[in-house]
Amino acid sequence: MIEIVPVSGPELITYADELAALLVETVNGGSSVGFLAPLERDTAAAWWRERAGAVDTGHLRVWIARDGERVTGTIGLVRAPLPNARHRAEVAKLMVRPSARGQGLGRSLLAAAERSAADSGITLLVLDTESGSPAERLYRSAGWTECGTIPDYAADPAGVLKPTTLYYKSVGFVPKSSDQAASPSTSL
Repeated sequence: MIEIVPVSGPELITYADELAALLVETVNGGSSVGFLAPLERDTAAAWWRERAGAVDTGHLRVWIARDGERVTGTIGLVRAPLPNARHRAEVAKLMVRPSARGQGLGRSLLAAAERSAADSGITLLVLDTESGSPAERLYRSAGWTECGTIPDYAADPAGVLKPTTLYYKSVGFVPKSSDQAASPSTSL
């Protein structure tokens, strides 16, 4: 049975090799998640270990999907650091092993991150993904709103510049400002 759990900084270090295998498989399989192919496992493991401090400070949250001790998927939530943006976070590095795709795991990981965000007072989530990628179907079907495309935004694993589509989703309670809470005035 697959279980989705949040990980602490020390746990992230413990799972770094499994997460590295997932990242290498994802990148070398052609998915654009910020790295170029061929991605070496040592480089991927080091990248995951470097994230442990951000997890410890709360700037980054990471969930893993595991089938026993084997990591089958992951997702991250990066909190905005500035005072005027603490209501939002970015979804990052949603990855599912090819052998586990098509079973709803990506949707479950996304839902876990959305629930956690709402529970912690985050009201707006954003993400970007390669335009035309299979991930777009997931985001649209999960209620995310497309808000624009940027040409030549990032290189795919082969190094070819591709457009990226931006998405957002409101989650949790959005408090109204005092101006919005007041009853509307009559027009003259």
